[in-house]
Amino acid sequence: METGTGRNDIMAPQGSDIATSGQPPLLQGDGTVADGTLHLSGDWTIDTLKEADQQVDSIVQSRSTFQKLNLSGLAMLDTSGAWVIIRLLRGLGLKMTDAEPIRADHKSLFEAVEETNKKQPQSTPQPGFLISALSQTGEDVVEIYNDVKILAYLTGEIVLCLLRSILNPRSLRITSIVHHMHQTGLKAVPIVALMSFLVGAIVAQQGAFQLRKFGAEPFVIDLVGILVLREVGILLTAILVAGRSGSAFTAEIGSMKMREEIDAMRVMGLNIIEVLIAPRVIALIIALPLLGLVANLAGLVGGGMLLWVYSDIAPTAYINWLREAVAINTFLVGVIKAPFMALIIALIACSEGLQVGGSAESLGRRTTAAVVKSIFLMVMVDGLFAIFFAAIGY
Repeated sequence: METGTGRNDIMAPQGSDIATSGQPPLLQGDGTVADGTLHLSGDWTIDTLKEADQQVDSIVQSRSTFQKLNLSGLAMLDTSGAWVIIRLLRGLGLKMTDAEPIRADHKSLFEAVEETNKKQPQSTPQPGFLISALSQTGEDVVEIYNDVKILAYLTGEIVLCLLRSILNPRSLRITSIVHHMHQTGLKAVPIVALMSFLVGAIVAQQGAFQLRKFGAEPFVIDLVGILVLREVGILLTAILVAGRSGSAFTAEIGSMKMREEIDAMRVMGLNIIEVLIAPRVIALIIALPLLGLVANLAGLVGGGMLLWVYSDIAPTAYINWLREAVAINTFLVGVIKAPFMALIIALIACSEGLQVGGSAESLGRRTTAAVVKSIFLMVMVDGLFAIFFAAIGY
């Protein structure tokens, strides 16, 4: 301790090799306890930040008691150095008014840094399991409510668009409808036919294997005919279309939303519903029943070929028995459900596409949501139709 100078070094870098130009940062405390002044000198900039930060940590951790901060020796200062000095004041329990004298060119830096760092970041306590579950349930209810509003709006707009097309047929975009029918219908025929063929064969094999124990193997034809025509054919087709075409609708519209093409179309005075939504909805309502017919035929052919190989039931016997097993109402039950499922897929896919944000993550999340919501609602609607047709005996 050097009493001759009236000051003692609280912290002085020993043997440190400072590679920066100018004066190194230095903190020195007054030897008289009554005065309690901490003197700051040197350059406090980004170049000397490491040394300054180490000295500030040493002062704060030593829990020294100071009442003032003397800045008369401060040479150069930037925002990094200003933040370190403010951190020093807070660590000592002092305010900006306790630091003086402050040069005019340094005052604006201190004010800017202090304004943006008024409060220290605090960790948010994690809610309990019950609170999290209730919060998530509330968010899901709100999201469902918003989805219902959007679907109702799109349905109304599409109905108005169809009514306007009756008065002005040119407003109906036939070219776009045909294009989407080709994309969603014709190009989906191979995968729909293959999947239905395999499902029909699997149903026939399992039915024949179980009924063989009771000597009722020919009745598997009734099982295949009723199950494929009434339920499996159209439901499997709708699920494939939701995963194939529904996700494509969401991705297409979502990409246009991200690139602000939809906003540009609105600026040009184009009706988004008429240009983007209605052609896709109409095309899918037309294409899905036709794909259902392909799926029914492929499922029956798959079941017949499997029974021919597995149970030695000739194709002629299979066809003759099938005529007796199924009636026209069995076929119509599946066909009637097709337009409703197509409407669900198209509306949900387009609504999710319109809600895409500006990030790729939002696009992926909305595309996934479109497929999941479509499949869930289709299964639910299929169950409601099954209950309704059973109630009326159809």
